[in-house]
Amino acid sequence: MEKKLFNVGKVVNTHGIKGEVKVVRITDFEDRFKKGQKLYWVGKDGDKPIPLTVAGHRIHKNFDLLYFESYNSINDVESLRDGLLKISEEYLTSLDDGEYYYHEIIDCTVQTTTGEVLGKVKEILSPGANDVWVIERLKQKDLLIPYIEDVVKEVDVGEKKIVIEPMEGLLD
Repeated sequence: MEKKLFNVGKVVNTHGIKGEVKVVRITDFEDRFKKGQKLYWVGKDGDKPIPLTVAGHRIHKNFDLLYFESYNSINDVESLRDGLLKISEEYLTSLDDGEYYYHEIIDCTVQTTTGEVLGKVKEILSPGANDVWVIERLKQKDLLIPYIEDVVKEVDVGEKKIVIEPMEGLLD
C-alpha cells in the first residue's frame, strides 16, 4: 500500500552552488525541516516520490533554505525546483482540540447555523492573524470565511462538516 503524503513546503529555487534549495513553507511545525527529518519530493507531474533526508536548515529572507544528504551541488538539486516536499502520515503529530490539519478541513461541507449549505472548503489561506477558508460555491464566486470563533461554530472532520454563523455582509 502506498504511503499517504502531506505537503510541508514547495521548492521554488536553488540557492548558491552547494546544493541548498529555497523553500516556501506550507506548515506551522518547525521540526519538519530539522536535521535528520525524512521528507519526500514529488514533482509537478506527480512523479514517484523521492525520499530525502534533511542535512541542514536555515532561514534567509523569509524562506527556508534546506540541503539534503547526498545532494552536494547545485547540479544535484536543480531537478528539485518546483516540486513539493511532503512528509508521510507517520510523522503527523497529534493536535490539541480545535486544531486541524489542512487536509482535514479541505473538502468539508460548510453550512450556516440555519442549515443553508454554502459549499465546500477548497483551499486555506494564511494571510496573517487567522486562516481564511476559501469556500467553493455552485454557480457563484468563491466565499472567504475567516477561521475565528465568532464565525466558525462547529467543525466535525469525521463527518466532513463545518457550521458557521455568518457575520453581517459575509455572504454578500
